[in-house]
Amino acid sequence: MHRSGFACFVGRPNAGKSTLTNAIVGQKVAIASSRPQTTRHAVRGIVTRPDAQLVIIDTPGLHRPRTLLGERLNDLVYATWSEVDVIGVCLPADQRIGPGDEFLVGEIAKLPKRPTLVALATKSDLVGKQRMAEHLMKIASLEEKLGIRWAEVVPVSAVTDDQVGLVTDVLIGQLPEGPAYYPDGEVTDEPTETLIAELIREATLEKMHEELPHSITVTIDEMGLREGRPENKPLLDVFASLIVERDSQKGIVIGHRGSVLREIGTAARAQLTALLGTPVHLDLKVKVLKDWQRNAKHLNRLGF
Repeated sequence: MHRSGFACFVGRPNAGKSTLTNAIVGQKVAIASSRPQTTRHAVRGIVTRPDAQLVIIDTPGLHRPRTLLGERLNDLVYATWSEVDVIGVCLPADQRIGPGDEFLVGEIAKLPKRPTLVALATKSDLVGKQRMAEHLMKIASLEEKLGIRWAEVVPVSAVTDDQVGLVTDVLIGQLPEGPAYYPDGEVTDEPTETLIAELIREATLEKMHEELPHSITVTIDEMGLREGRPENKPLLDVFASLIVERDSQKGIVIGHRGSVLREIGTAARAQLTALLGTPVHLDLKVKVLKDWQRNAKHLNRLGF
């Protein structure tokens, strides 16, 4: 029997959803950072085996929206929940299960057609056996409290690769019988341009202050192989813009004499070269698009 279907991970911001997605796929398809709400659109990671194909949809974290962008990201999360076969609820072992987690699971419980639920005690490498035992008991207690049933409860660490294979097996075990949706060897259906923009944004997030990351997005203005290069020495030119909301933010992203922007470019270029297997020339500019997170026209133009 060949199984195929869709799964997604949910959890509070920084629960390890994107890191776990990358670990299961075996390649970086979703950006991850220490900043909340890093993920801004549904990223599909594809795992193909002889007996199954699992498509993992990495979604933004459900949060209390403060902007139109936040509202649209939450809508995306709810839409994804209604389409998948199984949801992996990420409950970090190094954090207490709180009202936010219970709200999240409670929202899933309200769905007219509820997907199968798997509890994942993520970041298991950060706690000892005693703490993990307490955490697993708390996870189990949510069944009666919220009127749900866990198909499985699995401790996992994406960072140390502990039980990542087991999580994959558990998710696949919950999928219906069906054909493969994607060709063998494909790990994501993300356009290359989107992957490049996201990797640049990831490099930017790691350099920025606490509030600024939410105000940043990236657009690819132009890209292509440089003409006149020998076939065995290709060079990909990428011209990209970092979009911010205010003039004051522009100065922060550029830094003193362009120092911050250069650091972002160096970090992003290394990631892009690793992803594409081709040397990259990256040209970055910073543009102001006033209050773009709150403006419907700007959001539509930026693809949100």
